Amino acid sequence: MEKLINDFSFGLFFWQILIFVLLVWLLNKFAWKPILNAVNSREEGIKKALDEADKARQEMAELNASNEKILKEARAEREKMLKEAREIKDSMITEAKDEAKVQANKIIEQAKVTIENEKLAAITELRNNVAELSIGIAEKLIQEELSNKDKQVKLIEKMLDEAPLT
Repeated sequence: MEKLINDFSFGLFFWQILIFVLLVWLLNKFAWKPILNAVNSREEGIKKALDEADKARQEMAELNASNEKILKEARAEREKMLKEAREIKDSMITEAKDEAKVQANKIIEQAKVTIENEKLAAITELRNNVAELSIGIAEKLIQEELSNKDKQVKLIEKMLDEAPLT
């Protein structure tokens, strides 16, 4: 270090400072500014890319939320439609059962009326047959001599044996 101080020359020092300043100026003008500009533009690009990525992430989150909302609405609509379909089905079944009961009751009532009518017809026919039979017996009795009691009894027994009782 002492040698540097002893060999110190102002001319050399001046030229070294001048070259250093010139070198700093040239580096500043041609190297540092373009490098700094490139670094700054790169930094801006990265910031923009990050901002766009955040914006895209937010849009995706909004789309996911929107999709979830749409899916929930669709599920709710589907459940509503299924519930309505079940209610319609149940009401149709109930109506069909009620109508079937009404029809069955009508058929039963008609059958009862028909049975009652046929019963009355059978009773009437039986009465008519009994009446005809009685009249026939009476005619035959009148035709025979009424003075003979044994003949009358035999005739009545004979008529009763011949009479169909259906």
